Parts: sequence; structure tokens; C-alpha cells
Amino acid sequence: MPSVVPMILRRMRVPLVVLIVAYSIATVGFTLIPGVDDQGNPWRMSFFEAFYVVSYTGSTIGFGEVPYDFSGGQRMWTMVSIYLTVFSWLYSVGIIISLLQDKNFRQELSRVQLQRSLRRFREPFYVICGYGDTGKLLTRSLLSRGMRVVIVDKDPEAIDSLRIKDQGLYVPGFTVDAEIPGNLVKAGLKHPLCRGVLAVTDNNHTNLKIATTVKLLNKHSQVFCRAGSEENANNMLSFGTDLVVNPYQDFARRLLLGIRQPDTHRVYDWLTSLPGAGLPERPMPPQGRWILCGFGPFGRAVYEALSKEAGIDLVVVTPHPNQPDVPAGSVEGKGTEAVTLREAGIDKAVALVVATPDDADNLSVMMTARELNSSIYMVALQNRLHNRLLFQAVNPELPVQTSFLVASRFLSVLNAPLLKEFLQEAEKQGNEWNEQLLERMAGITTTITPESWHVQIGDEETPAVTLALRLGEPVTLGNLCRSPRHRLTCLDAIPLMLRRNGRNTLLPDETEKLEPGDRLLFCGTDKANNLMQWSLRHLNALRYVQTGHQRPDGLVWRWLAKRRAAPVDVRE
Repeated sequence: MPSVVPMILRRMRVPLVVLIVAYSIATVGFTLIPGVDDQGNPWRMSFFEAFYVVSYTGSTIGFGEVPYDFSGGQRMWTMVSIYLTVFSWLYSVGIIISLLQDKNFRQELSRVQLQRSLRRFREPFYVICGYGDTGKLLTRSLLSRGMRVVIVDKDPEAIDSLRIKDQGLYVPGFTVDAEIPGNLVKAGLKHPLCRGVLAVTDNNHTNLKIATTVKLLNKHSQVFCRAGSEENANNMLSFGTDLVVNPYQDFARRLLLGIRQPDTHRVYDWLTSLPGAGLPERPMPPQGRWILCGFGPFGRAVYEALSKEAGIDLVVVTPHPNQPDVPAGSVEGKGTEAVTLREAGIDKAVALVVATPDDADNLSVMMTARELNSSIYMVALQNRLHNRLLFQAVNPELPVQTSFLVASRFLSVLNAPLLKEFLQEAEKQGNEWNEQLLERMAGITTTITPESWHVQIGDEETPAVTLALRLGEPVTLGNLCRSPRHRLTCLDAIPLMLRRNGRNTLLPDETEKLEPGDRLLFCGTDKANNLMQWSLRHLNALRYVQTGHQRPDGLVWRWLAKRRAAPVDVRE
């Protein structure tokens, strides 16, 4: 509010001076002009009486001639005062209206209100920079998990769309440029409850600047960034950015994994999907000749993975085949015309990658390719989320939405920090190992992708387990996966990894005894996660899943239990 008050005073300085001068002239005039009292004696108003008359005259209330009937001179001056003060008020009100409509004033007032709401936050929150497709996905997913978020975007229309949408929880939105460090501070970067900043704008330089700001001004806060190239990603990682996702490189690596290790790719796909998403069952990429339409950042990443690493015969279709970085033998065109696809060999190709930066062109390429080769396997880049219905109508075998890729990677690490390491270790185990894991995962969920969550044995997250270990009661990993409602029922959860003293154990045995400081990664249903929390936080629930016995808790219940167990004195 201190920054708003000076703006008001600067704009209202002249109107206030005009009002003060007008009221002063009118008041002095009434004190100078003589009147007549009820006895016919000459009478003059005091300053108080004159100001009283001017007050109701200038506001057009009109109480009448008090305390005595006015003389002709006083009535004449009353008319002068009315015009003088009323026009002064009209001028002042006009200035006030123009001030309320001023863009800068409204933004500053909104910023002050948002900062006030931030100070009232009592829960951890994340700052999301960029409210495009990725930002909206992250916002919706985090809010569904009960997490608070703050939005920063320099586009007023994006923030307006945020304000008119019912999110369930209040979401502050700042219309500021995230590149300016002070704006991030205003949005809550230095707030003690700020857990992290997610930079998902469409500008690589802006994301880089955000990462730098966070690491310099709040080292304890996480920062996740979206990168558009390998160079940007390496630059961000060089100064400690917690997670950098290049959606083009990420997808290219997934596609390569799907060709080499299809079951490993499915494990990766299931564990990194958005929460609540349907279980993806996609046909595996075929072997043979591929066609790539579009040689932008996405197309280059796919070409590097398929042609150079996998050795696949790949023909590139691009409007600029003579550029230095374009592979030799590329076909000129967009691929939207049949003649271009025939020149690229569409009749003999087994797969087509559509990667132009325009969704209309991508849809045109796919429809033309379907007419020429109805059995071709299609990988299609969808640039904007609102075109999903059109892409679903064409139904490519492998749709690619970069916003989903970035949001899913961010959320998977936020929910389960060990997931990134697990996926790296799982890839090293080979396709057969992942096939067996896939069968176990399919046994706990059939329609929705499994959730991933992280547990660290300590006083904060697992007070019941910590207390049991201090009392000398061993706690096994398998018992945590039992239902606190009925211990013979196993939860739909799989322990994926145990990290102890810097060493990782994949798929740890159920007989493993837990120790303080252990970090565990689970996957399963959301219901299993919620039930497991009871065993982790309540000692009686933990003892029940461990031993099958329920011990009374609280003075009243312990007293009743003793009464029930006490021997009955039977006298003859």
C-alpha cells in the first residue's frame, strides 16, 4: 500500500488544491456578506456557520437557509458558491475516475493486494512463471494435490483468464515480467514458505534469468526450468538448477528407448505421466524407413536420436534443404502435398514423424499421408493444447505434446525426488527386468497410471516409524505395504527403490528392516498412498500392521481396556 498512496497523492494534488481554494473562497464570502437575524438586526456568519452552509451547498444536499433567512446578497453568493464548488467536485471526480482506469495504477493496486494475500499464506507454495499450456497443466495438477501456487506472467490476458476461472483454491496472479528479479521477490521468492520456482515460459533467456535469480536470491528454493535447446539446458545446469527439461531431447530419448527397449519405455511412460491420466497403451515404433517432416528443434532432436544413434534410414522433408545443418538428400517442401511425400518415399516408409511448428500444417501432413499409406505409423507434434480434438480425430499412434512432457517431468520429481534416479537405474537393467516390473505394476492399476511418492524415515514425515525404532521395535518394509484397516490386505503399492547411505537398492525385499534416514520410492494408487500415511504417522496403526494387535490410546481407552481385562471377583 505505501507505493499506491504516493500515486494517489500525485494525481489528486491539483484537484485537492482546487477544492480547497473553492471552499475557502465560498466560506470567506459568507462571513463577509451581512444578513439579518429574526429581530431585524444586522448579522454575520461565523467561519463555522459559513463552512457548514458551504458543505451542504457544495454537495448539493440543500438543508435550507439556516440559522436565519438569507438576505439578497447571501442568496446571490449562495448561487456563486454552488457553481464554484460543484464544478470543482466534477473536476475532482473526473480525475478520480481516470485514476481508477489508469493501467499502471490498477496494476500497482493489484500487486499490493496480491502481496497482502501472500503474507497470509500458511502453507508451502510454488511460483509458476508462465501461464501458457504448461503452466495451466502444472497449476491444475498441483492444486488437485492440495498445493498452493502463485502465477507470474507478463501477458495480462493470461492473468485475466486465471482470475475468471474457478480453481478451487485462491491463486494469486502477478502481471509482471519474470526476468526482473524484483518482480520475483514481489511474487514471493523470498517468502519462508516458497518451496520452489517453475520456469515454463516460451522464452529460453527468460527461463535462464529466472533460474539465475532464484539461485542467487533464495538458495534453499528449488528451481525447475524448461529449455529449448541443449545449449540452454547445459547453461542452466552449470549453476545448480535442480531440474532442466528439454522436451525435444526428452521425447527423442523416449522414442529411441521405445525402439530399443519397448518395456523399459512403457515403465518410463507410466511412471512419468500426469496424475490421473489414463494408462497409455501405445503400439511400439516399427523398424524400417522413416520420414521426418520439419527440421526445427524437435525435428533435429529426433534426427539425432533415430539416424545417428539408432542407425535408422531417415528421410528429411524441409522447406530449406540447402541450409548447412540440413542432412544431404533432404526433400524440399512441407509434406502437406502428396507429391512431396511421394518423393520422400511414403509408399515404402513404415513411420512418419510430423514436426513442423504449425499445427495446421501437421494435421495436413498426417491426413495426406493417411491417404497415401493407410498403415503408416505416425508420430505427431502438437504445438498447442487447444488443438487436441483435431489431433484425436486424426488419431496418430504416438501424439507428442511438449507441455505434457514438461509438466509430467516436473510433477514426477516434485512428488517423488528419487524417481529420476530410479528411471536411470531401471534403464540399465535391461528390457527383461522392466518387463517383469511392468507386470507387477499392471497388477495394481489397470486403467489409470500409477502414482509415485517419496518417503523419508524421520521425525517430520514418519513420526510413528521413528518412535517405534527408538523403542526398539523393528519395522519392515513389507508391513508398510499392509492396510491399516485390515492387515492381511496388501496395499496396491510397490516399493521401487531404497536409498541408504548413498546407495540405491532397486525393488527392495519386503523383509528389509528400515533405519532412520532411509529414503523410499513407491508407486501405486492414490488410495494406497493415503492409507500408508496412517501407518507412517500413527503408532497404533503401525503396531497393528506389524503385529495384528490394537493397543488402546488415550487415558479413557486405556482405563476401559484395563477394566475389561481385570479379573472378576466372584464370591459365593
